[in-house]
Amino acid sequence: MDKAMLAALFEGEGKLALREVPVPKVEKPDDVLLQVEGAGICGTDVHILDVPPGHPATVGAILGHEYVGKVMEIGDNVKGLKPGDRVAVAPNLYCGICHYCQQGRPNQCQSFTTLGVYLNGGFAKYSVAPERALFKISPDLATDEAVFAELLSCVLGGTEKVRLQPGETVAILGAGPVGLVFCLVFKAAGAGKTIISDIAPFRLAMAKKIGADVVVNPQREDLIGTIKAVTGGGVDVVVDAVGTLLPEAVSLADKGGKVVLFGMNQQAHPAVSQYDITRNELTIYGTFIGINTFPRAIKMLESGVVKPSALITHRLPLSRLVEGLEALRQGLAIKVVITPE
Repeated sequence: MDKAMLAALFEGEGKLALREVPVPKVEKPDDVLLQVEGAGICGTDVHILDVPPGHPATVGAILGHEYVGKVMEIGDNVKGLKPGDRVAVAPNLYCGICHYCQQGRPNQCQSFTTLGVYLNGGFAKYSVAPERALFKISPDLATDEAVFAELLSCVLGGTEKVRLQPGETVAILGAGPVGLVFCLVFKAAGAGKTIISDIAPFRLAMAKKIGADVVVNPQREDLIGTIKAVTGGGVDVVVDAVGTLLPEAVSLADKGGKVVLFGMNQQAHPAVSQYDITRNELTIYGTFIGINTFPRAIKMLESGVVKPSALITHRLPLSRLVEGLEALRQGLAIKVVITPE
């Protein structure tokens, strides 16, 4: 077993350090030591390193919350895993005993914390996680698919709310990884037409590549006019994957339509026409992470009904993590997957 490993540590506002650190050890009875296979860079990782930060994180923590690995060692109380098992990591940890956990809303836990944000995560060769955060994956599932388990589980938190019916139309505002995974899931569910809007040509090209029926750059084209031409009215489901586009989403929904608000931006305070929501009988859903969606996400990936690996534009070793982050900042990447040295 290695004694030291390269890891990516958050060291304060705008500071990321790649340095050698000791390999973590199994210390608690429910600890599991993993050898990391791969980890995706999330937009949250980019926001943590923004100046000023767009998302909080613990100074000194190893970043990386979208990761998969192989079990190396287990604590004395671990019953469901053994060395050699492959697992996907559900990084969001909840207490199970607070007011919201007892209501069946662990995603709203009052003691909520996250591996790879507040606790050490997967931008390293090894990681320790509690057994409750780990879900077995097939030995046959490619790492390129498995690293999407966390992102897909979050998207399912939104798609399960709207319960799209085959043939219904969808508009997705934002063609980053979240919006594109929404597209893959809706198409697998039988969406009649999928329309994706973004201002980045690179992202729109990827949307077209994965099967979006219509792509629109709202800076150059009339989004509302395009949707009316395609649907004859509005769409059945609108997803704001950006976090600032509620007014636009309301304007695009058909009467009786559903709006899913996935993206988050604490600085966004849009003016919304409450009249339109009431008059057109719209339903607005906020969605955060998802509840018990990890097993379903893994089943989707293992079945091959969705193949998000198509979104990977960069595969880089950990030593080139900064290069991957910069590609995302410049809009030159969709999904970057990091592998240990």
